[in-house]
Amino acid sequence: MKTTYDLSPLSWTLAGWTPYLWRLLKTLELGESPQAEFRGIPASVPGSVQQALRNANLLPDWKLPGNDRLCEWVENRHWAFETMLPDDWFAAGGTRRLRCDGLDYSGWVLLNGKDVGTFRGTHIPHVFDLTPFAEPKGNRLQIVFDLPPRWLGQFGYTSQIREWKPRFNYLWDWTHRLVQTAIWEQIVLEVADGIEITDLRCVADADLRNNTGRLQVRGNVSGDAAARVNVTLARGNVVVREAAVSTAELVAGVNWQDLAVELWWPNGQGAQPLYTVTVTVLGADGSAQDRQTRQVGFRNIVWRQCEGAPAGADPWLCVVNGRPVFLQGVDWIPLAPNFADVPDATYQHRISLYRELGANTLRVWGGSYLEKEVFYNLCDEHGLLVWQDLMLSSSGIDNVPPSDPVSIAEMGVILRSFIARRQHHASLLLWCGGNELHEQVEGYGRPMTVAHPLLAHLDAIVRECDPGRRFIPTTATGPRFYAHPQDLGKGILGNVHGPWKLWGTMAEWRDYWQKDDALFRAESGAPGAAPADIIRQYAGGFEPFPVSENSPVWRRPLTWWIEVDAFKTEHGREPQNLEEYVAWSQARQAEALVAAVQSSKARFPRIGGILLWCGHDCYPCPANTSIIDYHGNPKPAALALQAIWQL
Repeated sequence: MKTTYDLSPLSWTLAGWTPYLWRLLKTLELGESPQAEFRGIPASVPGSVQQALRNANLLPDWKLPGNDRLCEWVENRHWAFETMLPDDWFAAGGTRRLRCDGLDYSGWVLLNGKDVGTFRGTHIPHVFDLTPFAEPKGNRLQIVFDLPPRWLGQFGYTSQIREWKPRFNYLWDWTHRLVQTAIWEQIVLEVADGIEITDLRCVADADLRNNTGRLQVRGNVSGDAAARVNVTLARGNVVVREAAVSTAELVAGVNWQDLAVELWWPNGQGAQPLYTVTVTVLGADGSAQDRQTRQVGFRNIVWRQCEGAPAGADPWLCVVNGRPVFLQGVDWIPLAPNFADVPDATYQHRISLYRELGANTLRVWGGSYLEKEVFYNLCDEHGLLVWQDLMLSSSGIDNVPPSDPVSIAEMGVILRSFIARRQHHASLLLWCGGNELHEQVEGYGRPMTVAHPLLAHLDAIVRECDPGRRFIPTTATGPRFYAHPQDLGKGILGNVHGPWKLWGTMAEWRDYWQKDDALFRAESGAPGAAPADIIRQYAGGFEPFPVSENSPVWRRPLTWWIEVDAFKTEHGREPQNLEEYVAWSQARQAEALVAAVQSSKARFPRIGGILLWCGHDCYPCPANTSIIDYHGNPKPAALALQAIWQL
């Protein structure tokens, strides 16, 4: 029988070391050794090194001006998470595996001072066999993190990126540098005696001919080819269908048709009924040896060309259960730079807010990570479609992904892992190769296609492993990256990015959107200041007024979204105080975004949708394109958009 133990409730400590000194000394208790530079620091798991140090008053508040630079020394140490595993977990026989769903980024796992294995990569789970290193009692587990890569930030050369760690942590225009080191997802000990389910996949769909459900369940069972398997589909306590199958039948795939189920709909289009698939392996005596569950919803999604689209244009009209749906929502960035420490309640609050505002689509942006399972579960429950980027992004100077065989293979492993872990979610809309992967051609950005070997490899994997779901090589998709005013009305704009900032007058901005003929807009926005109280709270003793690019308050992290010059042009004077500037900035953002979304939605189905960059702040920027502030409250723009989104 397989038993799983959660390691998060255990007592964990953290120790910081001069790199490799812990190796030289070979001390068993890394967390208590007098040779450690920092020792005995209480730590939470999941959790980050930075938050543990902050809780111990060993780091300043990185949200205040300049303090992020005072935290960079953390990157120059080895950090050891340590705990004692309960003796009763080792009382019986069997294999003991440590399963870590998220380690950020690389290092070593030790049990009782002995090397179990190494890990590298934030975006894939890591599994270690502890069995050869285990003792009957007193098992000490250590996870030691190596130095992170030096620079993966917003500016540089995408083609030279070879480290698969979240890039946003190194500085983006909406967050400072805080290079997280963390156990950021679930960590468990699996004790198995040989009979268990592996590689379980569930794919649910809807048959619109009779409004019934279709379900495919497949997987492997190790340890006993003669074992029996029960497969059950239920909603709550009501069983929709169940069957006993052989392991060979599970491998081939259990396919059910004509299921009497209710269809799942995006927010604003209908309800979100969810069902539970349970797969149980039975021993010879009929007892359960292993059990896994998946949450699914039944819906049918196809893509058609927008009305009036040029011949050969990509399809950008999303049709859900036979009904064209205007995709409206935001580009989702991480909720915090130390995302390991974000509680489930914060996800619940933020996703509930997007639902209440009327959004139906969230795009998980390619400079971050595959969001936690709780995010996708909540999107299933609240009807928010998830556009999932792969973890590739532009870099400004060079925006073309790497093409060497090693990078192609490693990114392929990441995508296969993403599909295996998230494929069953009703909310999952499409896979995208990455953010803003393009090259400059004849003065304009031309998005990459599957002609690029890495993107071709990803496309092939989706066709093999998730053939019912769309893959696009990047966004913007093109044929042009950006929609310049002079390109409007020519029938040459597919899925484009921008603009992110007003130019000229509001009348000129409105005229731009009235002339728009793009087929989809996956990133468009306008800046707006944070509330004055947030600006003051995180000013760190500096004066937040006047608004200036030279101010330590307003230079966080970059100055792109400061619009004080526009205020002076419009009013012929400086703002009188912070409150006046904030009120003007927020009203300007609201008016600009309403114009963009209202105009786009009025063109539906000639356009498939518009997503706003970006949804929320993950850092207390004094100004940003977000519509939800750092404290999780809607800005005036979000409230103004609510009336349009809910139409």
